[in-house]
Amino acid sequence: MAKFVLAGKADCSYYAKAELLADVLQRNLPDFHIHKICVHPGDWEKWLEDTCASNGWKHSSSPIVWRELIDRGGKGMLLGGFSDFLEHAQGYYGITSDMNSDLMLKIAAENQQAKELCMEEEIQRLGSLRPLHIWISSALNPVCYSLIPQLFTSGLFPGLPTFSLHLMDADGSEEMLQGLKMETEDLALHQLHEVTVHSGHMQAFQGAHFIIFLDDLQPMCESNDEQDDKDHMVSRVAERFHCYGQLIEANAQKDVRVIVAGDSFVNLKCSLLIENAPSVDPHNFVAMATQLEYEAKTQLAQKLSVKTADINNVIVWGNISGSFHIDLQRAKVFRYDGAIWGPDGFSQQVMEMIYDWKWLETDFMSLVHKHRTTISSKSNKATAISATNGIMTILKSWNNDASPEDIFSLGVISTGEFGIPAGLVFSMPVRFRDSCWSVRSDVTVTDELKQKLKACADELKMERDIAARILKMHEGSPKADFSDSLLQ
Repeated sequence: MAKFVLAGKADCSYYAKAELLADVLQRNLPDFHIHKICVHPGDWEKWLEDTCASNGWKHSSSPIVWRELIDRGGKGMLLGGFSDFLEHAQGYYGITSDMNSDLMLKIAAENQQAKELCMEEEIQRLGSLRPLHIWISSALNPVCYSLIPQLFTSGLFPGLPTFSLHLMDADGSEEMLQGLKMETEDLALHQLHEVTVHSGHMQAFQGAHFIIFLDDLQPMCESNDEQDDKDHMVSRVAERFHCYGQLIEANAQKDVRVIVAGDSFVNLKCSLLIENAPSVDPHNFVAMATQLEYEAKTQLAQKLSVKTADINNVIVWGNISGSFHIDLQRAKVFRYDGAIWGPDGFSQQVMEMIYDWKWLETDFMSLVHKHRTTISSKSNKATAISATNGIMTILKSWNNDASPEDIFSLGVISTGEFGIPAGLVFSMPVRFRDSCWSVRSDVTVTDELKQKLKACADELKMERDIAARILKMHEGSPKADFSDSLLQ
């Protein structure tokens, strides 16, 4: 069986003549098959260059004809242009073409008209799709590998939209991102419209509806002064997220929703994004405290000999990746094997079930602080699964109604609630309703708790002041200076 491929410019008269000859051959020879590729004149040069480069051919005109060696494997065998195809047809099959010039030009014009019509229809089709654009920054982070399949869970986004997934990593290689793209495409998900990768940042967050930040910068050097190390890390975070905020302002949808996750300076990163994207509602930026909240639940569950899922309404206050406070005033435990039992749905206050107050004041907080590091040291990898679960919990609740009784811990912009300074991104209790979050005003803040919240706020203000000082030092520098930091 002979299979030939004929490609050419849509307005090329010789492509039209070769097309007619190919039709005659296919009609008269049962084992002759032709595949036609009609290329728009504006795309022809690039298409021909790429095709020849990938096959090791040399050809510079329209049309181009080659034979696919389907019975032998390997790349196709170049035949040449129209003259070579005509000579091959005459020599092997005794068939020639006698199309006159007027007919050649007429068919060429019809080919171009048909090609342009197909292109317009494709543009209209793509426009009608209106995909949801999701961007993931630091896409080579292990969290991203477990997160991507979960993003397409039914019911996560209302309306079952199609998705355009954009994977960006300013510190990663193009080759590794391409590998991640290929793996994502191999999922064969019906909702997935396209996957793009970005190792640079020029088009970052273009048309974004959702952005998930996984960036965690690694220390470049360690000194003997812990404060110097912290100042250096804050400096790098400030430069990068200052630039990210400007890119969101310039490129993203104005109703974009942003989740900031990670293990370091999560509140500060979220605050910098808000400051540098002034046209986006600050309520559309959140810092994820859910992973920390679940880690606290794990310690309580082990103490009470129940499952982690049996602990509910634990509140995380403060600096998610720094000084925070775990508040158990609303925490409940279900299915606790104690003196009192009730039907399904019966719960008891955690504070009433734990009698070891010394453990709560000392060991409990220490265990929560060390929990993530302990897991990473045992597995020698990041806690990707629990981070993914935290992100998914926030996405589900934010996009869909959650129970009004449920309390979520979330780093959000303060407007002065509970005596927390306005403008700080601070973890506090919230509820989700009608695809929006609101702060739980029914939570009691005692004088003792106020002192703990003040200590958390002081640390966050210090981080913000360091970042502001660094950015002020760069005020006179070209904008590219910040952008260049993304590639360092």
